[in-house]
Amino acid sequence: MLEVPNHDQKINEHYGQGNLATAILEALRSAGKYHNLTEDDLIPADQFHIGGKAATIELASLANITSNMNILDVGGGIGGPARTLASTFGCKVEVLDLTEEYCRVGEQLTVKTEYRDLVSFRHGSALDLPYSHRCFDLVWTQHSSMNISDKNRLYSEIYRVLKSGGKLAMHEIMSGKNSPIHFPVPWARHPAISFLSQPEEIRSLLLTLGFKEIAWQDETDQAIESFRKAMKASDNSIESPLGLQLLLGKDYKQMLQNQLRNLEEEKIAVIKAVFEKVEA
Repeated sequence: MLEVPNHDQKINEHYGQGNLATAILEALRSAGKYHNLTEDDLIPADQFHIGGKAATIELASLANITSNMNILDVGGGIGGPARTLASTFGCKVEVLDLTEEYCRVGEQLTVKTEYRDLVSFRHGSALDLPYSHRCFDLVWTQHSSMNISDKNRLYSEIYRVLKSGGKLAMHEIMSGKNSPIHFPVPWARHPAISFLSQPEEIRSLLLTLGFKEIAWQDETDQAIESFRKAMKASDNSIESPLGLQLLLGKDYKQMLQNQLRNLEEEKIAVIKAVFEKVEA
């Protein structure tokens, strides 16, 4: 058995619940959606990012995703965005995630939604992508860089596996003007596994690595509005058995409250961007 680095172990402890598959399947039964499961039936649990499915579609449209693309979703969790891309655009998507349980659960859900021919899962690290050079048309990251301290290596690896002219599509939480942030948050219960960079640092890094900027949008204000609406809706409705509590645990409400507070106090920013790989 390979020794798991301390950081990787902490990440698995934060995201892994141990019985996630059972919990989701029981919740689906309770909701009467266990059979003939559709991609949309899983939205309450698998669109694990600000803006939900709409944000995924918006980023995909910004990146001009087409059916003939081969896409890598780095840190794609249990596969919500990947299944959305597959169902909406007909493209192939491989999800790479550091949390082994997420990969197992993602595979099971994908089989039940009948996207197994388009969506696959692989357990691995974003800092050592288990792929050859120039094999993907697009690399997708949606709220997956916050646990990674070595941003240079992350984006260097992404650059390596992209084909010439391939794209990086990203929708990420970054550091705001006023640090530190309030914990716990969905990606970390404590600072030891939270690594946020300033937006301009990431923008400059990507350009230095050889990427060409196609689009760069600060989505912080939109994120605040989206989060406020989501929080208000949850306060006025009965909690769904199929919700983020399955992924985040008992303290998920505090995490979401802190997420909104961090946004409102400009402690975090939300960036949507598309870059193209340019080779000399």
